[in-house]
Amino acid sequence: MHVKILLNGSNGRMGRAIAEAAPACGCEISAACDVGSNPADCISDCDVAVDFSFREATPALAELCAKNGKPLVIGTTGHTPEQRAQILECAKSVPIVWAGNYSLGVNLLNRLTKIAASILDNSYDVEIVEMHHRHKKDAPSGTAQKLKEIVCAERGAGEESVVYGRHGQAGERPAGEIGVHALRGGSVVGDHTVVFAADGERLELSHKAADRKVFAQGALRAAKWLAASDRKPGVYGMEEVLFG
Repeated sequence: MHVKILLNGSNGRMGRAIAEAAPACGCEISAACDVGSNPADCISDCDVAVDFSFREATPALAELCAKNGKPLVIGTTGHTPEQRAQILECAKSVPIVWAGNYSLGVNLLNRLTKIAASILDNSYDVEIVEMHHRHKKDAPSGTAQKLKEIVCAERGAGEESVVYGRHGQAGERPAGEIGVHALRGGSVVGDHTVVFAADGERLELSHKAADRKVFAQGALRAAKWLAASDRKPGVYGMEEVLFG
């Protein structure tokens, strides 16, 4: 199946990786948009829009897709609550695949984390550690946020149980606390580890990405999934794309 894609954020690291991977995945970049170009000029010539740009740009693209009846894949992260609300409003009109990470391995990590969190109780302390290249703008990563949400959901914990890094904390680690830590440096594509630590043993679930093509291939797979049939409006994750 040949899918024509409007790529928003074409000059970024992920944008370039998607453009490189597109032909082998049966996709064509019908329009490459970035700062200084207007997606409205070429929205009519695509089957699906793919966004790996800046959080400020995503709501406007989502509104453009909703207006023109075009499905949307969102890989941009770090949106504010207000921006998320704008995008969710657009999902009432068109289908949107929205994920913080598009690799198959990371989505399996999500599943394994859910299983572990459902079995291991609060006697197992949870720490989530992620590392990315020095140029990444948001922290923690969208993938780390997703992992945190999975653990919180399985344990019935709220955001009040989460601590983002630690500095000058007095006393012992509280039971039920969920730690999230962001490391930045060098050219690291993306590493994520979920640690379940108890007295006498430790379980670590890790995924390390060495090449952005794994994310690009996943995003293109999501685009083809959206274009394959008439998906109902709403927000979908990679779980639906990969596992049905």
